[in-house]
Amino acid sequence: MSFLRALLSSARPARRSPEPGSGLPTDDDLLLDAPDERIAPALVAAAQGTYAPASALLAATRERAEWENRDRYTLRLAAFAHHRQDWLTDWLLAAPGDPDALLVKAELEVRRALESPSPADRLRPAGPLIDAAAAGSPCDPVPWRIALDHARGALAAHDTFEALWGQAVMRSSHHYGCHVAALKYLAAQGSTHRECFDFAEQAAEDALPGSLIQALPVRAAFALLPATTPLSALSPSSPSSAPPSPSSPSSSAAQLTARIDKAADLAIALSAEYEAGDPWAAEVRNLLAYVLVSRERWTEALEQFRLIGPYATSFPWASPASGAPTDDPLGRFLELRYAAQSRAASGAAPEAGRTKPVGVRRWTPGRSRSDGHYA
Repeated sequence: MSFLRALLSSARPARRSPEPGSGLPTDDDLLLDAPDERIAPALVAAAQGTYAPASALLAATRERAEWENRDRYTLRLAAFAHHRQDWLTDWLLAAPGDPDALLVKAELEVRRALESPSPADRLRPAGPLIDAAAAGSPCDPVPWRIALDHARGALAAHDTFEALWGQAVMRSSHHYGCHVAALKYLAAQGSTHRECFDFAEQAAEDALPGSLIQALPVRAAFALLPATTPLSALSPSSPSSAPPSPSSPSSSAAQLTARIDKAADLAIALSAEYEAGDPWAAEVRNLLAYVLVSRERWTEALEQFRLIGPYATSFPWASPASGAPTDDPLGRFLELRYAAQSRAASGAAPEAGRTKPVGVRRWTPGRSRSDGHYA
């Protein structure tokens, strides 16, 4: 049995506000990576140097087995600690064996290592932290998701990754974060696009109704698109044309294109199961909008931008693969939203022009959406 089976730019017009009645929020109403109402107070407190709300939040997710929320909140808290760690240091000093504090610390160290020039060397100290977090919460799949990311950065062999994957799915067989980690590992190991699609499609087929795992194939599509459809060619001023084919036989290229569209269709159906403006589905909808724009499915892309509402996310717009400058994901989001609106409305390319990138308007603890803060 194979390892795979074992796992089971920008010329643009001056930006305009959306047309009244379009259902799209204005540019000023958008906020990048806005937290939900449960974690927002914890982030505000962390900004003030206090860890108690974060501790209470993660303890609640552990006690209630809210593994998807636990993973998402751990990622957000670790991302905040990446820039300001005093509150996490105080938490670990006060409760060195706290599995929630250890979980955030483990995620933080893996994140830092993966962003460094030599991740394998920097990942070694994170191993004991992951082990301690797993031991402190034996039913929790999140330490094992972190272990999967750790294995990817450490270039772990397939059998090592399989063992970790087995531990993860034993605790939560439908955990979205673990499936994303597995897909990233496959891609990092040099698996073909077809192998990544095979894994993602099988996982989506086995997923529970409404599970974000059904968006896994569109993540596989995202990894393929930069090689086939550079978004820099899809600004509103560019003439519409069929995307270039991969450097493979035409029949194979057609098969991959069909899988991309199938993945998008599945993600559209998943998106329809969530209310418009639901922050839980925001990242999946942002990713789906990217894929639909790259496939020039303008009307469907515009509908996803409407469903996203004010919840723009850094991924995928900050990814180098998207052709976006990493310091302006919101600008890229707005550029492609305008492209979808313009093409869907008339099919005609607007007059070319260029504007300076807008500042990235991030949610900052203690700031309201309307205060005009830009990071």
